[in-house]
Amino acid sequence: MRKLIGPIATAAILAGSLATGAVAQETIKIGVTQPLTGAFAASGNYVAQGAKIAEDEINKAGGVLGKKIQLIIEDNKSNPTEAVSTVEKLIEKDKVPVLMGAWSSTLTLAVMPKLQEYRVPMVVETSSSGKITTSGNPYIFRISPTSEMEAKAFQPLVAKMGIKKADFLYTNNDFGIGSGAEYAKMLKANGVKIGVMETMDPKATDFSAQLAKIKAAGGDTLFVTTAVEQLTLILKQAKEQQLKVRIVSCGGSNSPDQLIEQAGAAANGSYHTTFFPPWFPEVTKNPDVSKRYMAEWKKRGHNVGGLTEGYRGYDGIYVAVAGIKAAGKADPEAIRKALWGVHVKGVYGDISFMKQGPAGKESGQNVPTVYLVEIKDGKVVKTSF
Repeated sequence: MRKLIGPIATAAILAGSLATGAVAQETIKIGVTQPLTGAFAASGNYVAQGAKIAEDEINKAGGVLGKKIQLIIEDNKSNPTEAVSTVEKLIEKDKVPVLMGAWSSTLTLAVMPKLQEYRVPMVVETSSSGKITTSGNPYIFRISPTSEMEAKAFQPLVAKMGIKKADFLYTNNDFGIGSGAEYAKMLKANGVKIGVMETMDPKATDFSAQLAKIKAAGGDTLFVTTAVEQLTLILKQAKEQQLKVRIVSCGGSNSPDQLIEQAGAAANGSYHTTFFPPWFPEVTKNPDVSKRYMAEWKKRGHNVGGLTEGYRGYDGIYVAVAGIKAAGKADPEAIRKALWGVHVKGVYGDISFMKQGPAGKESGQNVPTVYLVEIKDGKVVKTSF
């Protein structure tokens, strides 16, 4: 039966639209851009899951400024161009006053000009490239450590681990290049000889050529920087090539639990930097927060291997909300100014921001703790160093 749209029906539709708008106004939106598909999909989805836990906790506790928060999560598809598109959509269409993103350093660097153009702040939850906080972008507030901070934290272990000659294999993007450069500089300053420095495409699956060069170089330690998907393959192929070196993964973005599951015995004897050790939550700065996050993660049935990534999104949303609360309104510029004074007890530790970058255009940088764990006999153990 055909329905005619007359004045009464039109009025009803209009009323419904207004009601929908009223509901929308009762929430404060936070934009999230993550790689939900593509090369970095595993990590991006974990971060999004952690963010959703924070959203639900915050709303259950009453939200912020008397309103619930609403995450608008967009897939940047592990692609810089797509990342820019997601940020423009979140700012222009969704009118978000603050964002969180974008996992990879390359993705974050790609969206940074748009943050300045639209003057909207972003909490950076993962990216490690030094350029992010030193290029003069006052709309960046990073809670993860830089590659330089990570390398500095690793420095005391160089002598204890007996590292004499180090080789490198890292993904050919801002994340990998920055990590390799900072670690090489730190190791060289501590008397370690630097061997070969090999790169790989972020989508590569065959590393036989690079591993052959590394084997011929004769180093005692191989530093690898890439996402967990590639590291799994590298560990397997290194074992196949009988590469007798200590492998250390850098960047804090690898899941040892996932490596144990997918790489099997090839993961044994490998070391991994991490910025949250869920196997030993009692050693973190805020164990109560860490355990609360872990309990909810497991309750929801999320992959246990994602705990070492999901907390980034969890902390990131709590920091964004702290900025909104301190600002007293959902206004981008007010939030940007307020973020300088926030203090959040997170899984990352006690989160606050120091200034980095050119005077007058400083970015915010947090200083979290760095841990090193080992995979031994199919289990994650504390290092004895």
